[in-house]
Amino acid sequence: MSDWIDIGALDDIPQRGARLVKTSLGCVAVFRTAEDEVFAMDDTCPHKKGPLSEGIVHGSSVTCPLHNWVFDMNTGEAQGADEGQVATYSVQVQEGRIMLDVARLTAQSAA
Repeated sequence: MSDWIDIGALDDIPQRGARLVKTSLGCVAVFRTAEDEVFAMDDTCPHKKGPLSEGIVHGSSVTCPLHNWVFDMNTGEAQGADEGQVATYSVQVQEGRIMLDVARLTAQSAA
């Protein structure tokens, strides 16, 4: 079961940029790629707690601004020699608005 909430307009996030969504369960980084794909994942890098929303978006990956760890935005897994993962969340664009699945956010926080 999904419970979608509107978190803003797609055009509010620049291409290859991100925005931070603060929730009662923590901060979620919402990314927009150069191809207008949208991804959502925990904002905190597991390595040194870097803010992923301030990282560099390239393709469907984001690089942490502190120590250059690279995360696949589809899976949340660190790439290359780095080991770690951040939670990802379902997100979609409907009529130019970004919708976040908060039911999944709640379910992942309870696990």
